[in-house]
Amino acid sequence: MRSGRVGHARSEGGLRGCRVLLIDDDIELLRQMATAFLSAGYEVLAAPDGQAGLTRFTANPTDLVVTDIIMPNREGVETIMALKKAKPSVKVIAISGGYRVGPADFLQLARHVGADEVLAKPFGPAELLSLAAGLVRAHASAA
Repeated sequence: MRSGRVGHARSEGGLRGCRVLLIDDDIELLRQMATAFLSAGYEVLAAPDGQAGLTRFTANPTDLVVTDIIMPNREGVETIMALKKAKPSVKVIAISGGYRVGPADFLQLARHVGADEVLAKPFGPAELLSLAAGLVRAHASAA
């Protein structure tokens, strides 16, 4: 999967027109998340690492970002801090498989630096979409 605009689909739910940026160096997981978000009616942008993700976000800010923590070129914690600095209202879901330390440690740090929700890998599309929809709806009702 190339980074960049994946596409968009429309649904009749409350997510019409909502844009999400997906950042993960696991291309297969990136593809699976993109498919899930597209089927739920989101417009999807994708990037294979934190640096590419920030470049995409700067050029085309989104309502929601889902980012991995352990990635090359710019890891997720730095990415979250930069995203929140650029647009404090952006909603962020941090995801991590943990590697040596354990996902809870990375995800706790991600929440501390600004992630609105965290999710340990492996997870299912329904779980991710549920978290995303909750954040998007809460943001929309606060606006």
